[in-house]
Amino acid sequence: MTGGSGRRYNARTPHGGSAAVQSPLYRHVISQITQKLESGEWRSGETIPSEPRLAQQFHVSVGTIRKAIDELVAGQILVRHQGRGTFVSTHSEDHYRYHFFHIVDADGTKRFPAVELHAFRRGRADGSEAAKLGLKRGAPVIRVVNLLRLDDDPVVLDRITIAAQQFPGLTRAIFVARPGTIYHLYQERYGVSVIRAVERLRAVTADGATGKALGVRAGDPLLEIERVAYTYRDRPVELRVSQVNTGHHAYLSELGKGA
Repeated sequence: MTGGSGRRYNARTPHGGSAAVQSPLYRHVISQITQKLESGEWRSGETIPSEPRLAQQFHVSVGTIRKAIDELVAGQILVRHQGRGTFVSTHSEDHYRYHFFHIVDADGTKRFPAVELHAFRRGRADGSEAAKLGLKRGAPVIRVVNLLRLDDDPVVLDRITIAAQQFPGLTRAIFVARPGTIYHLYQERYGVSVIRAVERLRAVTADGATGKALGVRAGDPLLEIERVAYTYRDRPVELRVSQVNTGHHAYLSELGKGA
């Protein structure tokens, strides 16, 4: 494997064989960088080696490294700071608010919600949870229920399911005492970085318990957001089902980038 960003290499399949198609060299570099992030060699908030050093380490051109890093920056996995270098993204409140929290006021204002824990329980994965989290049915899971308030108004009821094995030793006390977001807890305490999520939206009606929590009547319409969050190599981390009172709020998704 050598030099320029236009070179190609024979990709390896997950089983170790040689794939029939060839991939651009920079994608192989992305895979190598991802391995280092996944292994914890480069942790959240830390700077990664300079582009010339990475080029030397991976035996490719600086142009190839730059193209790989550009893609990882675009995916919010790395972040560049002018004059300081390139860093591994951290799940700060700002990062969460702008990339994973899509509920806004009627005028489009986005604010960070106040979070109230309503339940923290251990259980066994049902068929739907198991399928979405890549688990066996009956595998140990942790279920969390959070109420999110904006200006003291109850707006979102989150029901979260995670695999207990992926977060050993997680207790209610640790969960409540986390210093930042839930994704920050996953990242800093367990080395599990959420790098993308898939959401499905649909209209539902409130049941009695949800209506009571959100201050609406049973049968009132709600927006339901089902999100599966993923870490590196598309491994599921979390299933989150959010029910949203859109009486004075909306779901906002910004697609693409401004000029």
